[in-house]
Amino acid sequence: MTDAQPGEVAQPLPPAFRVMDVDDVVLDLPSQYPTVTLVESEPPLRTLTFPVGLPEGTALALALRRMDSPRPMTHELFADVLQRVRIDVIAVRLIGRAQGNYLAELDLMAPQGRERIACRPSDGLVLALRLPVPAPILVDERLLERSDDVVPQEQ
Repeated sequence: MTDAQPGEVAQPLPPAFRVMDVDDVVLDLPSQYPTVTLVESEPPLRTLTFPVGLPEGTALALALRRMDSPRPMTHELFADVLQRVRIDVIAVRLIGRAQGNYLAELDLMAPQGRERIACRPSDGLVLALRLPVPAPILVDERLLERSDDVVPQEQ
């Protein structure tokens, strides 16, 4: 789909994102990897489930349940540093999938302007949940509609 008029060069439409919430983090034995389930905030309430590493799953489960660790974990430290240097996390975006691995980015607003930084989905989700006001989690709609690779689009 494009926005082209006759005689114009076709420009691709920007990606459509859906707001999602972290529903749960589960470790079903005998699997050695926890799975994260995201669910749409509004109908049709589709879900997206994917595995993460054990340390990331633990960090995500603690953040989801708003539990503090005895000592600050990396994500807690990073959230604190971002706040102190006045960088806001605008959103965490899941933007693509390559060979079964999800691709994500942090959308940040710094005093010098807006930045997008690639990150692992699990790190972005933990960070989003560790902020005083959780950042929105946005998922490219194509990830909910297809099971194959999804190439990130320019925004």
